[in-house]
Amino acid sequence: MGKVVWKPGTFIYPIPAVMVSCGTMEQSNIITVAWTGIINTNPAMCYISVKPTRHSYSMIKETGEFVINFTTKELAFATDWCGVKSGKNVDKFKEMHLTKEKASFVNCPMIKQSPVSVECKVKEIKELGSHHMFLAEILAIHAEDAYINEKGAFDISKCDLIAYCNGGYYTLDKKIGKFGFSVQKKKRK
Repeated sequence: MGKVVWKPGTFIYPIPAVMVSCGTMEQSNIITVAWTGIINTNPAMCYISVKPTRHSYSMIKETGEFVINFTTKELAFATDWCGVKSGKNVDKFKEMHLTKEKASFVNCPMIKQSPVSVECKVKEIKELGSHHMFLAEILAIHAEDAYINEKGAFDISKCDLIAYCNGGYYTLDKKIGKFGFSVQKKKRK
């Protein structure tokens, strides 16, 4: 079997499919983003990449803050819908029956139905071409207690998180190892 060569493109998959809330509690919007991730540990930082033509872009640029809301199998329809509809024309919270929840440090709302919401403060905007990258410091993480295991850690297997891959949404459902398992010493009986 050989490998097929394609032209350069966006093909580092799977990636998280998240709903990013922005604006204020009164004037808010939700944009679906799949170009997001962690970029630093200390301080904890992440990024989202957004086209400048998107309605949410100017809201995030103006306020300098946003919330990354993880999505689930149950939220898949709303996730997709919020990605194809413009907040210029519709109230996405209202139309998708999503509940605004007050954040601790930013003025934009969190999405109550999301299992995890990450409050972010923009530190820098990198204009990269078709998208601009918002580099942000993570101010707080809100995790639904139903998804916390007995050791106090977030248990991804409990909430049916979804990812995006080559035009499709997929569930993440089975743990196959943990960090360092390849070098872990076997326990003696």
